[in-house]
Amino acid sequence: MIVEIRTYRLKPGTAEDFVAVMRNQAAPLLAAAGLDVVACGRSLVDHDAYLIRAFASLEERDAQEDAFYGSAVWREGPREAIVSCIESYHTVVVELDKAVVDGMRR
Repeated sequence: MIVEIRTYRLKPGTAEDFVAVMRNQAAPLLAAAGLDVVACGRSLVDHDAYLIRAFASLEERDAQEDAFYGSAVWREGPREAIVSCIESYHTVVVELDKAVVDGMRR
């Protein structure tokens, strides 16, 4: 499986709001759009959070992300609440065995 691990450096004091919006609004919208949200949450240290998603291929990742992030559901939904908390983010894309990905699910 193709796994995308996105880490977010959050602005001070925004971590709780970010994680709440991510878990309660953004992640369900991602899942409804067909994206496989493996896990999301807050780092145990600093002002960081993460989002882990799985895809069948790089092509699927590109197509699903383009469709979702270009949609009105995202732009008119939780986008501003999420983006306003982010100082910076970094994305790593790796290939992992399905058993490993399933073990990461919460």
